Amino acid sequence: MRNTLFAAAITALLLTGCSSGAPASSAPASAESESTVLRVGMECNYAPFNWTTTSTNEFTQPITSVDYADGYDVVIATRIAEELGREVQIVKTDWDNLIPALQHGTLDLVIAGMTDTPDRRESVDFTDPYYSSEEVIIVRKDSELVNISDIQDLSGYTVRGQMNTIYDEIIDQINGVVHAEPKEDYPSMVFSLQQGEVDAITAELPVAIGVVNANSDLTYVTFADGHGFDADTTVSVALAKGNEDLVTEINAILAGISYDERQSIMGAAVDRQPSSEE
Repeated sequence: MRNTLFAAAITALLLTGCSSGAPASSAPASAESESTVLRVGMECNYAPFNWTTTSTNEFTQPITSVDYADGYDVVIATRIAEELGREVQIVKTDWDNLIPALQHGTLDLVIAGMTDTPDRRESVDFTDPYYSSEEVIIVRKDSELVNISDIQDLSGYTVRGQMNTIYDEIIDQINGVVHAEPKEDYPSMVFSLQQGEVDAITAELPVAIGVVNANSDLTYVTFADGHGFDADTTVSVALAKGNEDLVTEINAILAGISYDERQSIMGAAVDRQPSSEE
């Protein structure tokens, strides 16, 4: 559900290569690999949608010789690849490089909790949504903010979001808020909240549930209709422009995944995401 504006001219790409930090190759794949492998980009750092692990299970996909990707996005990517008769390849990629990588041809799809927006549609195409959520805030359990019922109750408090995402943009909907400088990734946001640098961080509900399950000192706050953030809560698969047939194929695959199954997949991802306290 994250939102950002991307520059029209991309002069360089840096694809982060998993836990080793090595950049992924920008060389175009061969015709053979393009026809048999579906290269899917995601951060692998945004649980429960996607994360990096050294443990394997029936849902994980390799991203290096020692690291694996897991999460809701990985399950959806695997499902799409199987239905297309292709082998999924997860490519761990920095958030800001996901769309440029599609444009450059080093990725076939982005499945990374990304929202279809008019700005992004100028650069890439999108499928129908594959998940929908709601915006909440995460606070420390000992905070006086645990009982607030309206986002305007955050006026005067310091709130942080993730850089170049809707998490950061929606903060300005709070009158009188102290808008903290955004962090580049979500784990850094959580750490800054735990260290008392900010009073609250923004999140979508599945992420908040996962964070709270993994950190006993934190909790999240939801808001009733009309009292929360005004934001698009859907996420879709992104593709390079000009892939109308593939969009149609993927939409058909997504249509075959019921609402209940999507909730079940997300619930399982939340349950198995690693805890920071283990």
